Amino acid sequence: MTKQEKDKEKLFADNRKAYHDYFIDETYEAGLALAGTEVKSIRKGKANLRDSYAAIVDGECYLINAHISPYDQGNQFNHEPRRQRKLLLHKREINRLIGLTMQKGYTLVALRLYQKRGKIKVALGLARGKKVHDKREAEADKEAKRDIEQAFRLRQKGEA
Repeated sequence: MTKQEKDKEKLFADNRKAYHDYFIDETYEAGLALAGTEVKSIRKGKANLRDSYAAIVDGECYLINAHISPYDQGNQFNHEPRRQRKLLLHKREINRLIGLTMQKGYTLVALRLYQKRGKIKVALGLARGKKVHDKREAEADKEAKRDIEQAFRLRQKGEA
């Protein structure tokens, strides 16, 4: 395996719903403390980040409500699918996140689960909740952008 192949990120799970439900202000990268069967299960693509978030308890950050299916070839030492998993962050990052999440309306949401340089990482987003009218506005913008792209393609096709 070459260095370029090793540095390339491989995506295992994506939380698209988070971008629909929240405004993402900042993103953070954190490592995960995982059991061996969890790593094998994630690499098989058996992870789900829907409704998962991070919480800070006693100065340590945990990933809560992330579902990692039990490994098929696992034995009696297989892991619990929805257990809390410790996130590996620097102390200053945790202190900063404590201050930011104490502000009204902010939460930490899991965005992506991926592999980087052989290690499994999670991308956390510092998020503010969207109201219903914000979601409608975002949907209208997306639809307008899609219509413009379609018109542009049709125009190029007609001239070619």
